[in-house]
Amino acid sequence: MADRTILVVGTYDTKNDELDYIAGRIRALGGGVLSMDISVLGDPAEPTDISKHEVAQAAGSSIREAIDSGDENTAMQIMARGASTLARRLLDEGRIHGVIILGGTMGTDAALDICQALPLGVPKYVVSTVAFSPLIEPRRLSPDIQMILWAGGLYGLNSVCKSSLSQAAGAVLGAARAVEPPRADRPVVGMTSLGSSCLKYMKALKPALEARGFEVAIFHATGMGGMAFESIARQGGFACVMDFALPELGNLLAGSVVNAGADRLLNAGRAGIPQIVAPGCLDLIDFAGWQEIPERYRDRPFHAHNRLIKSAALNAEERRETAREMARRLKTARAPVHVVLTTGGIEEWDRPGQPAHDAQAFAEFCDEMRRQMTPPIRFTELDCHINDQGFVDAVLDIFDAWVADGTIRTGGN
Repeated sequence: MADRTILVVGTYDTKNDELDYIAGRIRALGGGVLSMDISVLGDPAEPTDISKHEVAQAAGSSIREAIDSGDENTAMQIMARGASTLARRLLDEGRIHGVIILGGTMGTDAALDICQALPLGVPKYVVSTVAFSPLIEPRRLSPDIQMILWAGGLYGLNSVCKSSLSQAAGAVLGAARAVEPPRADRPVVGMTSLGSSCLKYMKALKPALEARGFEVAIFHATGMGGMAFESIARQGGFACVMDFALPELGNLLAGSVVNAGADRLLNAGRAGIPQIVAPGCLDLIDFAGWQEIPERYRDRPFHAHNRLIKSAALNAEERRETAREMARRLKTARAPVHVVLTTGGIEEWDRPGQPAHDAQAFAEFCDEMRRQMTPPIRFTELDCHINDQGFVDAVLDIFDAWVADGTIRTGGN
């Protein structure tokens, strides 16, 4: 008996040999395989465990309807919906423990949907001709997706592409055997931050929250971390969020690639999760280290954090707009929101002498925050820096009051 079963997905009409090779490597390592065909026009050399007709039916459609659409994009989206539905059903039934999907651009497009249908902790491997490509919009990546470039294998097997296919087969089976999925024995507080050279509150908050019986998951707010945070919030995975690092929102408004998608600061509220929010680092705009700085930002001081990321300060009007947008998003929440503003500063680099220090622009930002953070948002203003103990104490006071009145649930998620 195989100890773990992997769902192997692809267009078997054109990639039968490659998909069979992956399945063979998984079986050779002692794993089990369920095969799923998401092709439309042709048929596999041998029947798969889940046929293309079952996939289309799971999407509320049919292969005939996909063909009659006359559009390959429409047809593949039908198959992607059906495959996503079936993959989640197989997981819930305990029939699979991981998924591996093979494809070019068409198969990868479907693969991204399938992976997003499966929760954090389920191994998800995509073997793709466009792995790591800028063609893939970051918001379509599930939090723990893994990708490997399908090098040299677009048409037929060879020793070059077997290297990628065999690695992926071993990786997904090994991950399915080794993974420790998130537990549900303690309620989870989701927190955002940056590195401790910029924001330090997590050093005090994490042990304090753990002493109260909560697990704390801290997300690096540099784009991908924010997307993972939002994805888990969307699924109701947190008892409370402490969203204290918001540069991804400012980056989104400024058009920087270092953002977490258009739904940043929305999903916890939509899921009815109580939020304690602070505008940490909302005075900065981040750029990729390799990115040429747009002309309108070139006259500003920059902080080169490393070769991957560099930051500039927002001007006064840009800071006002971030405050307005923050309020607009938080006012859509279906659970309590408490915003904490530290008038002594919101990140380490805004102190006097540091690159983001601009006393006038920060004063205008604080003024706009006071104007915008109105009911139903609860608002607290503190005469300290976000990295001071006073901020930590105020956050814990809010948190403890919410636990006491039942706003924050104390059972496992």
